[in-house]
Amino acid sequence: MKFLIRLLVTAAVAYGLSMILSPHIQIDSYGTALVFCLVLAFLNAILRPILVLLTLPITVLTLGIFLLVINVLLVILAGHLVDGIHIQGFLWAFVFGVLLSLISSTLVRLDKKLQ
Repeated sequence: MKFLIRLLVTAAVAYGLSMILSPHIQIDSYGTALVFCLVLAFLNAILRPILVLLTLPITVLTLGIFLLVINVLLVILAGHLVDGIHIQGFLWAFVFGVLLSLISSTLVRLDKKLQ
């Protein structure tokens, strides 16, 4: 149940961010945002640990900042896998990914405090 609530919140945040960051980030509908967040969750669960392990030396050298690059690459990959998502480059994927993480995690924490 927690996963479903987090997925719905993240999809709402992604769709809202696409309206704010338009024309650089475009998501056609809330349903598309929902599919995007589901694909992103799958990539974060399966592909992210592999990428973190493979890039561990560069991550240590950059004191963890390379993890942001991995996050951006996963956002771009999820955008390519889902029709109806248009991301205008690495910088906008970075802005979108950081804002999506910050806002959705803040909303989920706020929900936990209200319970």
